[in-house]
Amino acid sequence: MPQMISALATRIAHRRREPVAVQALRSTAAAVISYVVALRLSSEPNPLTAPLTALLVVQVTLYSTLTTSIRRVNSVVVGVLIAIGFSALVGLTWWSLGLLILASLVVGHLVRVDEFVPEVAISAMLVLGVTQVTDTAWDRVLETLIGAVVGLLVNLLVAPPVWVGPAGAAITDLAARMSRLLNHLGEESLGTGKVEQAAARLHEARRLDNDIAQVDASLRQAEDSLRLNPRVKEGLLFRLVLRTGLDTLEICAVVLRVACRTMTDLTKARPDGPLFPTETTLALRQVLTHTAVAVESFAQLITAQVSANAEEAEARLAGELAVARANRDRLADLLLADVGEDAAQWQLHGALLAEIDRVLDELGVDKRSQRLLEELDHHTRSRRTGGLRGLRGRLRRRSARDLPGE
Repeated sequence: MPQMISALATRIAHRRREPVAVQALRSTAAAVISYVVALRLSSEPNPLTAPLTALLVVQVTLYSTLTTSIRRVNSVVVGVLIAIGFSALVGLTWWSLGLLILASLVVGHLVRVDEFVPEVAISAMLVLGVTQVTDTAWDRVLETLIGAVVGLLVNLLVAPPVWVGPAGAAITDLAARMSRLLNHLGEESLGTGKVEQAAARLHEARRLDNDIAQVDASLRQAEDSLRLNPRVKEGLLFRLVLRTGLDTLEICAVVLRVACRTMTDLTKARPDGPLFPTETTLALRQVLTHTAVAVESFAQLITAQVSANAEEAEARLAGELAVARANRDRLADLLLADVGEDAAQWQLHGALLAEIDRVLDELGVDKRSQRLLEELDHHTRSRRTGGLRGLRGRLRRRSARDLPGE
């Protein structure tokens, strides 16, 4: 029993540090505080517009709050004012509700609240539904302002959660799916070439596009959470490491899709027999297996700020790439020999080698360091800040250890 209680307490403590839990607590606190303040300042017995506005204003990240709160407050206030006019003139009927929504959407575009245009209509409908008396409608405006102010203060005083962990987990999961695809390609190359299996792998590779889009959305949220966050000292470096890492995985995913297309074409050319001779097949499997491990090691390396195994992942990545390149050279010799027996497939053999080379090159430690340096140089030129030059210098010193001969 004590062990169960201890485990439960540990889980609760862990959940309290998770971004979703932190954000839920911040939103709840902002709504409750705004309601208490509105009870004292508003004449309404149940000033629910204040906590509603606070929930709308308290964004997931501090950066998004500062950049969108004005438009959001503007949309709420405009909706309230439109509802005041409709409440005074016609009240709530089915046709007045339609006119209210239409007017709110039009006015929302006119006042340039951008993505919050629907919230103009939502605020107007809420206000028109809870009050049809002009005198009390002004209390709704006051409640809206109270909720907006409290929401902004909560975001300024209580640091929003950092979403690097979920973004890192999304990147790691994407790399795991790419690794499984590489392993499947290696396993299927050992058997007879079946068009259906090759087509299934091609569809699996195409689905990586949707996965990348989801990871990109998670990474954008993480990037916003790092901006202007007092809890993060080197947010720019974290952002660039994650962003350039995802760009690399995206390039690899595109190349993998092309490689699956090449394997499918080879399968169609040899539907009843093995794709390659036994020795060539084993060499291809070795290349794909070590490349699969390299992809996962690369993901661990770029998410090192949320894990403690950066050096281990870097060493593992370098080792797997070295073994994969050695097997690639052996595979090239075997494919060249195979071309002498089946010259009709020399283009597909060359394409497969080129695709393997591209993936191995993109995953290289030196390529990663070069890309990071380019991104830091770009930010240095655009912003001209001493802090960025310091980050650039630290990365150059690290790159000097990674690059041979430097």
